[in-house]
Amino acid sequence: MKRISASSLGILQGSRVLFSDFATDGVMWTGNGDRESRFHVAFPEPFRAPPAVMVGISLWDMDHRTNMRADLTAENITETGFQLVFRTWGDTRIARIRADWTALGPLRDEDDWDID
Repeated sequence: MKRISASSLGILQGSRVLFSDFATDGVMWTGNGDRESRFHVAFPEPFRAPPAVMVGISLWDMDHRTNMRADLTAENITETGFQLVFRTWGDTRIARIRADWTALGPLRDEDDWDID
């Protein structure tokens, strides 16, 4: 469990279309097997420690004739950002995906001291 002082809690939210492969015959739409899309999210100001990041699919446009397989996760979370990662596999055909994210973590406070 992370304990965070309420006076220094930062909350950031964002949304990102990770790809729109049906328009360009991209690999998520035309391919088979393991496929992955990554997007680096940079926070406008750093957290004091790596935040908790929650991700979710807010737009899911897939071919109804194939199996629907999706894995969305946040990886490599640091104080300054993270990787938003979408994966699929098998015969799944994905036209486009939009992912939303929320980061919650401690912020520096004006009363914080740096002691060398």
